Amino acid sequence: MKKLLLFIPAFIFADYSANVSNITPKIKQKMVSGGSYKSYCPIKLKDLRYIKLTYWGFDNKEHTGELIVNKSISKDIVSIFKQLHKIKYPIHKMELVSKYKANDFASIEADNTSAFNCRYVDGTTKWSNHTYGKAIDINPIENPYVSKSGHTSHKKSYPYIKRDHTKSKAVMLKSDYIVKLFKAHGFRWGGDWRCCKDYQHFDKK
Repeated sequence: MKKLLLFIPAFIFADYSANVSNITPKIKQKMVSGGSYKSYCPIKLKDLRYIKLTYWGFDNKEHTGELIVNKSISKDIVSIFKQLHKIKYPIHKMELVSKYKANDFASIEADNTSAFNCRYVDGTTKWSNHTYGKAIDINPIENPYVSKSGHTSHKKSYPYIKRDHTKSKAVMLKSDYIVKLFKAHGFRWGGDWRCCKDYQHFDKK
């Protein structure tokens, strides 16, 4: 008996659209060949969802992006990006991290917004929340990870260590709508961390 693939109809809100589906063989192949999914990952593909959605780019034009997230937050992500689309919140690009051979550094260098990636927290053997598809990084160049000493690993992020909107509308501050929106959906923001700051990062337990 052939295994039925679950497809969830697209959510369409005015010009915004988001299609949610399970991980098809084609998407699985991209994930495996790109290194973002391995056989030993602590999450099963059936617990992930592939989302294709529209967003506003830095060029003030609409684009179509891709995300893979945990099925438990897929509706949250659709709803959040609907609201961000409504206010034309700028996203530089939104591609699967498998395009970057699952290299988090390379994805950040491309200022890529992404979610699922089966990997450890840097410098540890602890699984990242990205492994479970319950974390998303948004515009990581404008919203860098900054150590307690004030260092960031990405030269293009240096202008954004000091946080304000004069350099880019994509800079996220605690008082911004996007941060409040994610928190309203139960997400934590890396900009609130005490040890360091991960301004790009939202996750949900």
